[in-house]
Amino acid sequence: MKLTLWSMLLILSSLSTVLAATEQEMHLGRFSNGDMTGWKEQTLGLMKPKTTYSISKINEHSVLLATSKKSASGQIYKLNIDPKEYPILSWSWKIDHTIKKGDERTKEGDDFAARVYVLFPRGFFTKTRAICYVWANKLPKGTHVTSPFTANVITVAVDSGDELAGRWTSHQRNVYEDYKSFFKEEPPKLGAVAIMTDTDNTSESAIGYYGDISLLHSGKVDEPDNGKKEQRLKDTKQKEQIKEERGNKGFSRYSTSGPSR
Repeated sequence: MKLTLWSMLLILSSLSTVLAATEQEMHLGRFSNGDMTGWKEQTLGLMKPKTTYSISKINEHSVLLATSKKSASGQIYKLNIDPKEYPILSWSWKIDHTIKKGDERTKEGDDFAARVYVLFPRGFFTKTRAICYVWANKLPKGTHVTSPFTANVITVAVDSGDELAGRWTSHQRNVYEDYKSFFKEEPPKLGAVAIMTDTDNTSESAIGYYGDISLLHSGKVDEPDNGKKEQRLKDTKQKEQIKEERGNKGFSRYSTSGPSR
């Protein structure tokens, strides 16, 4: 979503320090307490319908509810901190369903039921870079693509498809390591975190639910492996399966009943 992206980047071109990074866990969104302090609406012009954001009770728990009907707007929390000091972004979310016509690789399909941006200003706003963590429509979980609008934004599928739709999922990402991996350089200051549920490109509708969002100090918890542990587990299971299959073949070949055919 070109207008959405550039609107956010423009705001970040003149950021000032809004929070002193001293605590071990920097709470950005205490939605479970009904608190949206520090979050500002990011609109996309007078003519574009806005997504609505409100604190709502879901099963007796307060969450941030985003409802989009052919609309697009976001909520942004401005920062000015060292991502190496606070590298871990932690959040939870839920969706009712993905976007049927959504496609991460096309401009026409660049809509999501839930996404979280991490933005890194680099002087003039056109140089600002961002990592966009999404509940993907088609992109497989654990993969990433360059935004169809600009090479300065990387879209990362942390959830994908409708298999887990209707369930809460929790995530932690090392944004410092992600930035280095995607852009092949040390990151500048982290300028903002933003959330957005949007359906303006596909003219569909979607609902996203956002739980608390925070940044963790580098010394507070073990850093997440950004999907590597899950891949290692899959590799281990595959190796065990291959080993088991070979063992079964060997048993059949040398059993008393003679070689298998």
